[in-house]
Amino acid sequence: MMAASSHRRGARICIGLIGLCAALLLAAPARAERLKDLVSVAGVRENQLMGYGLVVGLDGSGDQTTQTPFTVQSVVSMLQQLGVNLPQGGTSLQLKNVAAVMVTASLPAFAQPGQTLDVTVSSMGNAKGLSGGTLLMTPLKGADGQIYGMAQGNVLVGGVGASGSGSSVQINHLSVGRISAGATVERAVPSSLGENNMIRLELNYTDFSTASRVVEAINNHFGGGTATALDGRVVRVQSPSSSDQRVAFLGVLENLNVIPAQMAAKVIMNARTGSVVMNQAVTLDTCAISHGNLTITITTDNQVSQPGPASGGKTAVVQNAEIDIKKDAGKVLLLKGGASLADVVKALNAIGASPQDLLAILQAMKAAGSLRAELEII
Repeated sequence: MMAASSHRRGARICIGLIGLCAALLLAAPARAERLKDLVSVAGVRENQLMGYGLVVGLDGSGDQTTQTPFTVQSVVSMLQQLGVNLPQGGTSLQLKNVAAVMVTASLPAFAQPGQTLDVTVSSMGNAKGLSGGTLLMTPLKGADGQIYGMAQGNVLVGGVGASGSGSSVQINHLSVGRISAGATVERAVPSSLGENNMIRLELNYTDFSTASRVVEAINNHFGGGTATALDGRVVRVQSPSSSDQRVAFLGVLENLNVIPAQMAAKVIMNARTGSVVMNQAVTLDTCAISHGNLTITITTDNQVSQPGPASGGKTAVVQNAEIDIKKDAGKVLLLKGGASLADVVKALNAIGASPQDLLAILQAMKAAGSLRAELEII
């Protein structure tokens, strides 16, 4: 009973903190960001590599070969390539110090033969751990089936485990390790950067307003006609023809400051943990909701303020909102101020609403058209 109460109290605290953060975001002014944080350059990307290999030298923690026949087949094939011919029935080998693994790495843009990469080694059998093992030479292939790197080296595992007398203890993960600079690049990926003296900038998120602001910032700095928006995500930029001038051009380009447009209103809720994340564009409209023993009423009264010295002589619209929440027909909580989702979340948290209550209420508000935001449940 105490554990359940502690869990509910922790969930209420989490919801309250998220509501407070949302209230702070509502007051945060828009600020300029570097272009490199808003876009990526087409063709400048990483490529995933993968390979199958063997880790040897394990201290009895390798695959149980009776349950992983592919490990034995891999060992037999490797030995035959090295000129070792096993007798008939050699596939019944009982190995304890060998593990079949998958090796993964990311090939960065413009990587050249001879450069080194970090690789991750993951057990694919039933090995107890890879500590102390050595990865044998493993080719790393791309999506096109070509070999782009070779990996080999000592596997470093960030965990430890011990067992004895029927008891065991383990810290962190033992079946995944890493080899720093464990792979060597053997093939470079062709790059089309600057082809036809054009560079394509791709926004991280599709937004026509942000795309137009990016074009405006580039043209203001380099001159009219330098940048052209193709759609809400891609901006085409004219670049110098020589490679050194193109690199200098991109160095200046990616450090330009652009104020991105406000993102579409969105609320993301984790149904398993009750976490709620919202952006500053979320607004509410007048509505009334009854959920179980909860009754929620949200009203907004827009008033026009008179111009004065403090407002610079401008007429402003002020929102006077009231959020009335009743529980058990005797507990009433009233909030005054701007009608925001943060206020609703904090009010529900104050009266002990569970994450499931909050999820159902947000869904009802969205269905009724009161929640002016996209509701995404993960």
